[in-house]
Amino acid sequence: MSQKIKKNFFERFSNWATNATGSSTAFLLAVASIVIWGATGPVFQYSTTWQLIINTGTTIITFLMVFLIQKSQNKDSKAIHLKLNELIAAHQGASNRMVNIEDITEKELDQLHKFYVRLSILAKQEDDLGCTHSIDAADDNHQLKSEGVNRHRERDKKKANAESK
Repeated sequence: MSQKIKKNFFERFSNWATNATGSSTAFLLAVASIVIWGATGPVFQYSTTWQLIINTGTTIITFLMVFLIQKSQNKDSKAIHLKLNELIAAHQGASNRMVNIEDITEKELDQLHKFYVRLSILAKQEDDLGCTHSIDAADDNHQLKSEGVNRHRERDKKKANAESK
């Protein structure tokens, strides 16, 4: 139970810190700090200690912010992946192979990328802008659609020839 409270505390603190540091107020406070630091330069005769204060402060803040930003990014990324997985699972024409695709190897991602490049080429050949293909049925769909388009064109030609006679 104690560990759950700690996780909840860290989660709450992380969310609060991310929101607070990403606000306009935080930016204005950072600018004000730099201005005040710069203005105190003559008072401290631009000493090494005066320079060390800003360097140390910004280094510590940057170091801690990297972890907060990464935590926030991980959570956002996981939420987006779950939403995309839900859309893939709910759409009948979508390939379920795409669910949790972030877990496959770089080589497998490259293979899928090549397939989608090919799919893009097929899509450019279509006359219908609303036409779609799934990763599993792209070749079959393209072949069927091409045959259908060719049949319609031949029918239209025959019709035009018959009308011109």
